[in-house]
Amino acid sequence: MALSNEQVEAGGATIPEAQGARNFTLTIPSEASRRLAAGWLKLGIASLVGAGVFAILLVLSRTPYVQDIFPWVDFFHSALVVHVDLSVLLWFMAFAGVLWSLNSSPQFIKSGWLALVLAWIGAITIVLSPFVDEGKPLMSNYVPVIQSTFFFTGLIIFTVGVAILVLRSLVAVPSFKLWRGGEGSIRIGFYSAAITTLFALAAFIWSFVLIPDSYDSTQYYDLVFWGGGHVLQFTYLLLMLAGWLWLAEACGAKTPLTPRVASGLLLLSLLPVFYVPVIYLSYVGVMGDYVEQFTQLMKVGGAFSPVPLGLAVLFGIWSVKGSAITSPWRATLYCSISLFAFGAGISLLIEDSNTIITAHYHGTGGAISLVFMGLTLYLLPRLGYREPNLKWAMLVPYVYGAGQLLHILGLLWSGGYGVQRKVAGAAQELHGFAQTAGMGLMGLGGLIAVIGGIMFLVVVFKSMRRAE
Repeated sequence: MALSNEQVEAGGATIPEAQGARNFTLTIPSEASRRLAAGWLKLGIASLVGAGVFAILLVLSRTPYVQDIFPWVDFFHSALVVHVDLSVLLWFMAFAGVLWSLNSSPQFIKSGWLALVLAWIGAITIVLSPFVDEGKPLMSNYVPVIQSTFFFTGLIIFTVGVAILVLRSLVAVPSFKLWRGGEGSIRIGFYSAAITTLFALAAFIWSFVLIPDSYDSTQYYDLVFWGGGHVLQFTYLLLMLAGWLWLAEACGAKTPLTPRVASGLLLLSLLPVFYVPVIYLSYVGVMGDYVEQFTQLMKVGGAFSPVPLGLAVLFGIWSVKGSAITSPWRATLYCSISLFAFGAGISLLIEDSNTIITAHYHGTGGAISLVFMGLTLYLLPRLGYREPNLKWAMLVPYVYGAGQLLHILGLLWSGGYGVQRKVAGAAQELHGFAQTAGMGLMGLGGLIAVIGGIMFLVVVFKSMRRAE
């Protein structure tokens, strides 16, 4: 593809005509960076497909007669570990790879491909682990694991790939002219997310070194992943907030924020991670304080930016007129901001280890996933694929968002009646109608959300058939 003079001056980037200083949109970079971003997108989509397959295996492993096919004693929980890792950790980090690849210059492109190859190898190893090397599944917070050499080999390889991705994202900095105005705000959000991920990786290593292995397996891995898992939430938060700004611009909204204010709000979500070394140096010897400090870090540090930035985006999209009202990006923003507000509000109700905690992170996690889904559909034609079917694309956030909302309400309701998290079947002890009805509502919402996810994948697969 030939580049114009303007594109050559920008290092191969395609710069929108008459781009104003307030335009919160990212310049699409050179062909090499686009191909790399497409590779990370394929990994993310594959992770979602794998999560769906393991969701089916979860059902089959508890189905009479069919369950006898599975020779593992605890295959249900092993499949659950892989399902959770694929649908959250691998999907989120793979899409972060998409955004960081688009945010980087073509420098060190080979290291970018190395990171992607390692991430693919790690992901495939994780998927195969329940079938290759039987181990005890542990539903540890943030990163559930299977205690087997094969699983941990895959997790380490994937982590090394992410580390290379992050380091390249921090050094392959685009030219100064691409950091101006609203585009600069988007880039600050993505770059800050790379910094928080570096802190998260350091926190994982720090925890592994400092936390004694005298705890039982479940408690040990909970503590090892606790610090880095909390820091990683700031990565997802920053990517989501920058994504809100980008999708608002895509549907024609004009947010009442100057780029300087928007950048300042994004940087507020970066600052809390600089307190992480203080936690390790001061509290890691006292596990209760260590756990509480990271909990408060996320509660307080993650509360500054989403409210003003989310309100500004809502104000901007409410003022949009014409065909943009039926835009899938507008629908994505409504559903994502609503889910995040609901999930964040639920965190104030957490007092015990029950399903209210699950409701909280399904709200915030669902909001992040919705933004990534919306950005996927927006970026497909910009990465060389077909324009997605916009009518179906507009339904995706409403179906997925409505399902997640019902799912969250069911978990919130059940948690209010004492139903504990991380249990299934008879262990849930659903003694009354209220508890049973709440978990029933949770199941119905989850099913609707899965339908929304399948719709998203169908739209993506149809778009990924390259135009002739």
